[in-house]
Amino acid sequence: MKPPVAPLVGTPAVSVRLTVLKKRADFVRAAGARRCGTPGIHLQARKRAEGEGQGIRVGYTCSKKVGNAVARNRAKRRLREVARLVLPKLGRDGWDYVLVGRKTTTATLPFQTLVTDLERALRKVHG
Repeated sequence: MKPPVAPLVGTPAVSVRLTVLKKRADFVRAAGARRCGTPGIHLQARKRAEGEGQGIRVGYTCSKKVGNAVARNRAKRRLREVARLVLPKLGRDGWDYVLVGRKTTTATLPFQTLVTDLERALRKVHG
């Protein structure tokens, strides 16, 4: 008999579906909009035009400056988890967010620091 599974700490109370950005044009549009940098994450955000769709869309990117493929993938996994925890609470409907990994810090900072960084960046972007 398997032991009961404990709920994950910090799971979002609100069930919001995050749609992943995949097209380069979406990333380029977000890059030309609002930005906020923190030690662990660089956030780019833009409000979509009327009729472009609803919901929160999010993209993740890490350049080769972050490190080799293993380091980039680790950084992106951490960014995905941070977004999963924070965006349902602080993200806004009709916005696109791009989380950019920082050189060496995104993969090595304590996880709670990354969560705090994204929360701070979102508050600043939304003013």
